[in-house]
Amino acid sequence: MAIVTCTVHDANLERFCSVRGIGELTPEDVRSQSPDALIALYAEDRLTARASLWWSRAPHYPGERLGLIGHYAADDAPSAAQILSAACSELARHGCTLAVGPMDGSTWRRYRLLTERGKEPPFFLEPDNPDDWPLHFEAQGFTPLARYCSSLNEDIRRPWPQPPSAPSGFEIRSLAPERIDSELHCIWQVATSAFAGNFLYTPIEEAEFRAMYLRLLPVARPELVLIAEHDGRTAGFCFAFPDVLQVLRGVPVDTFIIKTVAVLPEYRGHGLATLLTVRANEAAARLGIRRGIHALMHEDNPSRKIGHGFLRDFRRYILFARPL
Repeated sequence: MAIVTCTVHDANLERFCSVRGIGELTPEDVRSQSPDALIALYAEDRLTARASLWWSRAPHYPGERLGLIGHYAADDAPSAAQILSAACSELARHGCTLAVGPMDGSTWRRYRLLTERGKEPPFFLEPDNPDDWPLHFEAQGFTPLARYCSSLNEDIRRPWPQPPSAPSGFEIRSLAPERIDSELHCIWQVATSAFAGNFLYTPIEEAEFRAMYLRLLPVARPELVLIAEHDGRTAGFCFAFPDVLQVLRGVPVDTFIIKTVAVLPEYRGHGLATLLTVRANEAAARLGIRRGIHALMHEDNPSRKIGHGFLRDFRRYILFARPL
């Protein structure tokens, strides 16, 4: 077996993207996400594992210089051992003290591994991976850096214990598709401000943010994308959508997914996040939906308190790290 290091400018990106992974990885994805290096493992003439590395624009972490391992894929445990060992060596060579993965350069993109699958089927936009991939990382000395979960509300029609009302001066409305450009601009402004203090946060350019959300609009329902305004200024939003994977499974769509709830720091303390969540549940129920997924929450996220007593954790994920 041989390890090959290359860059996004090499001509064989198609082959790099061809390793068995989760979801489709394209050369355009790799180029746009600007990794500092790509490494690939060849067994004779067959590509058996790959990873992209980021060190020059990695997130801040106290006391460490992070290096990220993303675009991860490996055919088997021996290939995983070689690619992860090579990735750690390359990151250390560039001055990194802690390797973190899998993370495709940023928490705005794909990151972490599913570690406890449970009995619920996958939901739309949920990261997935073969069950042995967490073992790949653990075998190379990686341990959990952060834990996440997805939670399920089995009956969104149940009345909230203390239904919140809109504070004075605030209005909750649905997304206006006819002015989607300005709507996405306001949502980006709120998201980048609201999440600035989040774990491993890095900024995101508006163009990339818009592209991410525009891809979701064909499956979104405006009734499930809610915007909170205060005196005409966007103060927060909730982005939710039906679980369209149910359509592919040939079952009725009875579940929706709350992907993001964000409130500007200066408007926290008014109960807006709870209010947006309750209003999203009410809108989904009017569409005939009965279940709601609160997706991919950090275990220490304050939003886990929303719906406490209504929610059941059904899936868990881990972001791994290894000292270098």
